[in-house]
Amino acid sequence: MKVEPVTSLKRQASKLLADLHASKEPVLITEHGQPSAYLVDVEDYEMMQKRMSILEGIARGEQAIKNQRVLSHSQAKEKMNKWLRL
Repeated sequence: MKVEPVTSLKRQASKLLADLHASKEPVLITEHGQPSAYLVDVEDYEMMQKRMSILEGIARGEQAIKNQRVLSHSQAKEKMNKWLRL
């Protein structure tokens, strides 16, 4: 992963963006030698957001199972039929 100080971002933003789009490699931006932010390609960011959404849905489902908030197949089918009629 490429690491750049915030001053490079300020002075060479266009070059850093061009390199980012070409390599698709995230850039770690540092301030005073400490990690401050990541610069990532838009497509990669959107993909990460989609993956996060899927993982959150799985976690909610696992929690529902753990809390025994589940429906039988026939109950779920009936509920979906009501929902689809609206």
